[in-house]
Amino acid sequence: MERARRTLLTALAAVVVAVAATALAWYRLGPTTRGTVWAEDGGVFLRERLAYGEAGSLFRPYAGYLHLLPRLVVDLGFRRPVEDYAVTVSAASCLIVGVVAAAVFLLARDVVPAWPLRVVLAAVPVVLPIAPYEVGGNAANLHWYMLLLVPWLFSYRARTWWGSAAVAALALGAVLTEPQTLFFAPLLVLAWWRGRARLLALPVTVVTVLAGAVQVGSALTDTRISRPGHPTVADVVHGYLLQPLAGAWTWDLSSVATAAVHHGWGVLVWPLVAIAVVLVAAVVLGQWRARVLVAALAAGSVVVWTAALVANESADLRWGELPVTDFTASAPLRYAAAAAMLLVSAVVVAASVLIDRRNWSVRIPARGARAAGRTAGRVGTAVAAVVGWAAIAVVVAAAVSSVAPGNTRRDDGPLWAPQITAQLDVCRADPAGSVEVRTAPWGATLPCSVLLDRR
Repeated sequence: MERARRTLLTALAAVVVAVAATALAWYRLGPTTRGTVWAEDGGVFLRERLAYGEAGSLFRPYAGYLHLLPRLVVDLGFRRPVEDYAVTVSAASCLIVGVVAAAVFLLARDVVPAWPLRVVLAAVPVVLPIAPYEVGGNAANLHWYMLLLVPWLFSYRARTWWGSAAVAALALGAVLTEPQTLFFAPLLVLAWWRGRARLLALPVTVVTVLAGAVQVGSALTDTRISRPGHPTVADVVHGYLLQPLAGAWTWDLSSVATAAVHHGWGVLVWPLVAIAVVLVAAVVLGQWRARVLVAALAAGSVVVWTAALVANESADLRWGELPVTDFTASAPLRYAAAAAMLLVSAVVVAASVLIDRRNWSVRIPARGARAAGRTAGRVGTAVAAVVGWAAIAVVVAAAVSSVAPGNTRRDDGPLWAPQITAQLDVCRADPAGSVEVRTAPWGATLPCSVLLDRR
């Protein structure tokens, strides 16, 4: 009876987290952004849905890999009345981010047992200051959120076959959406390690291997549009400071670059040093599973940013070659969002270790120990807790200060629904024709049959 009660309460908590995260992601977009179609959502994804149908487009590679979740979202939008396509895609994308938040809340309980801190951890993809600017509320950028989800999927120790199946299903969707999720595949060792029912890790392992093989095959056979970059070490380091690191705490990256111009790189280096202290302290004090997750999230942040610069010339803005003054008007790059989410998640996990000494692997001097040892232990515990709570306070303050709808790549429109309404008379006059509908930043060609039949 008690077990059923705990299961019910956990499920209800996950639903609350999912609903709250979805609503907050939706709110942060603002009305114009919600009603504007972004990039591939009105480009290749919609175009190929029209040309090949649901079955023919779902597993069709684009830019060198599969995009399962974005294709499903676009198909859902296509099935709705055509004038509702933009808001449907935005809403479905926010819902998926809400599911990611709820999954993190559930999967992180072994590492972050205190539920208030797990709420903060689960909220990271929603409250990240730079998330709404480009990656939030659209299908084209859902793949970045998968990079935050898979460390928890791969490392989770399932207790039941139902839980194992759910983790495997989520992993299937994540890996078939973003091939870089394979960077975290070594974390599957944690799912197998020292468990009473190790075979429960088999489904997620098999799914990851098979889906990863499909993604690798797509990468080898499909052509990437983006030209690779050739970043130097300085490009990677300076870019990381100006984009993911700064974007983890504020959406106004131009002001950060301006501060660096006037006060030097110290305005970015010293916060990075403070973060490193928190992370290192957690790795030293924490239990082995928490140590691995903190290290994986922090390292993943750097790897994802570096990979973006190597794979995409558009991300390599010569961060290390040009003076900082050239970046005082810089906006957040989509490549920075995932790296920033992973960094903030690492900080929250590390802070949770420092706050609760029950998560420590280091023994605190017991009552029988000498007074000096007990005093030192109490002081060390108090200092660690203060540092941990300070880190959580900074994360929460950054979230609260940026929670209101702000600038996005879509906040100037063009709104989708009014254009559809305006084109109806054209289509009624020529039902066999087609019309152009503007999106941000491109456009879409729609057959008049779509406008006339799907209303």
